[in-house]
Amino acid sequence: MTELAAVKAALRTQAVETPSWAYGNSGTRFKVFAQQGVPRTPREKLADAAKVHEFTGAAPTVALHIPWDRVDDYAALAGYAEDHGVRLGTINSNTFQDDDYRLGSVCHPEAAVRRKAVDHLLECVDIMDATGSRDLKLWFADGTNYPGQDDIRARQDRLAQALAQVYARLGDGQRMLLEYKLFEPAFYTTDVPDWGTAYAHCLKLGPQAQVVVDTGHHAPGTNIEFIVATLLREGRLGAFDFNSRFYADDDLMVGAADPFQLFRIMYEVVRGGGFTADVAFMLDQCHNIEAKIPAIIRSVMNVQEATAKALLVDRGALAAAQAAGDVLEANAVLMDAYNTDVRPLLAEVREESGLDPDPLGAYRRSGWAEKIVADRVGGLQAGWGA
Repeated sequence: MTELAAVKAALRTQAVETPSWAYGNSGTRFKVFAQQGVPRTPREKLADAAKVHEFTGAAPTVALHIPWDRVDDYAALAGYAEDHGVRLGTINSNTFQDDDYRLGSVCHPEAAVRRKAVDHLLECVDIMDATGSRDLKLWFADGTNYPGQDDIRARQDRLAQALAQVYARLGDGQRMLLEYKLFEPAFYTTDVPDWGTAYAHCLKLGPQAQVVVDTGHHAPGTNIEFIVATLLREGRLGAFDFNSRFYADDDLMVGAADPFQLFRIMYEVVRGGGFTADVAFMLDQCHNIEAKIPAIIRSVMNVQEATAKALLVDRGALAAAQAAGDVLEANAVLMDAYNTDVRPLLAEVREESGLDPDPLGAYRRSGWAEKIVADRVGGLQAGWGA
């Protein structure tokens, strides 16, 4: 197989999971902005997600968020997804949108609140069983706002206990993905603030516990690719939540703020065997002022472009320059790949797969945007409130 053929083959294997909530209404912490044609039900979200996969060929699964996507029959929902050419993917829990969680969920000082939160997490595993989902993703808003508000160490003990209960419930082939976030909504301490804390908990739990790297959840200047390389080396990188940020967790389109960073991350994924290590590539974005489906299509394309450039790095030349201590040449090898226009290559890959080479153009010509505006009149649009 030629080098170019190998690159094309790798690109055809890449799958980017889209999040159900990205198809619903969203906004800032001050206001949720409604758009015409937004889904009203989980099935309508899946119908939109199916269009993203139809035109990109690279988004075969859809993540659910409970309770935002709660239904009476999850097996039927999984069947509906498959009928539309996609599958249900990661199940995301929600322990942050209930008044009882004002002081935390699994780390709350009251045992009754902790029990409620754990029961919800166990419910999510039940949903995984019904949908055939492999991954349970956990993100906790738990933390404190003031010194002395709670015992920092005790909160870690509570977190470990809750995670152990849920881990014990996982079935064969299922995974727990633990996400971290530097800050917000807690501003003094956050109970899972960084990759080290997440990694430490996962290490104690066992091999079915993996770390999620959300690209927006770091302090400015953090070398995210170092974190990715380390977790891959340790066999503990379970998934990405791809988005982009300028200041904090802005959840903008992946690659929008710093496409070079996305390339550097994807190079470490390629270098570290992330394509064969069951790393899940997921989007976690909110499209507040732009049209949702085109923004998701563009995001999938951004991931593909960064990946294509990473695959084009001449690793032999890079290793030789590194071994020789040739700093400028080593950097030039990376920059040559990054500066390559890979759009024609990806257009070829799509055409060879029977897809339109221009996913955004194909979507616009499909008439789906006009159809959903006309059809989805009345009812309560999906969204996360505020």
